Amino acid sequence: MPTPPTEDRSVLTRPAPGPDLELRYGGSAEHVVDVRFGAAGAQDRPLVVVVHGGFWRPAYDRVHVRPLTDALAAAGWTTAAVEYRRVPGRPDDTVDDVVAALGFLAGAAERAGRSDGRIVMVGHSAGGHLVLQAGADPRAPALAGVVALAPVADLALAEELELDGDAVRAFLGGPAAARPDLDPVRQPAPAAPVTIVHGTADEIVPPALARSYVAAHPAAALVEVEGGHFVVIDPRSAAWPELLAALSAC
Repeated sequence: MPTPPTEDRSVLTRPAPGPDLELRYGGSAEHVVDVRFGAAGAQDRPLVVVVHGGFWRPAYDRVHVRPLTDALAAAGWTTAAVEYRRVPGRPDDTVDDVVAALGFLAGAAERAGRSDGRIVMVGHSAGGHLVLQAGADPRAPALAGVVALAPVADLALAEELELDGDAVRAFLGGPAAARPDLDPVRQPAPAAPVTIVHGTADEIVPPALARSYVAAHPAAALVEVEGGHFVVIDPRSAAWPELLAALSAC
């Protein structure tokens, strides 16, 4: 993934422990969820379902959000990092997997006593697109909140800007105009409260995409923070308290 030199990507390769539990929600190799149990207080908070980014490409998986989920667990949140199929030109598989994982987690016995029964979704970049999409999907279980971090929230605008070598067309297998049903800015607003946290210096997914989403869905909250694309998932960044605040508001 080509990125501007100003973007600090160190959080993607920072060492972090593996999950406490690995669950399967389907028959494909990618149908895996990494669960990390939260510290004291997690039983009184929602389960945080984390959806990783990577412009929907197969080269990027859930491992790179382990520093994020490790820090959330230490802060008292049980997390479930979802893997999903990432096959160029087959976007429905990707979207369906996220909804299926949510349905599975809503009834998973393994979460008993580890959260309060509610679910909050957190997604970064392409994962931000997927949590906004899932939040508006009638097939998904009820959510307590949706927190999108630097999301690709407007596919048509992302296509126009040719983000990451025209990643939107690669994901969709065609133009964004042909799939408004997969474009969050053109979907109904999620029933759950939506918060977007976006870096003002993000050169990978410009904040214009988040602003476009909020213009279409004024009930959504937009929190702009200093920094680039990865500060919003970096527990060592100045943006970290904004993510914790967004989760605590759910």
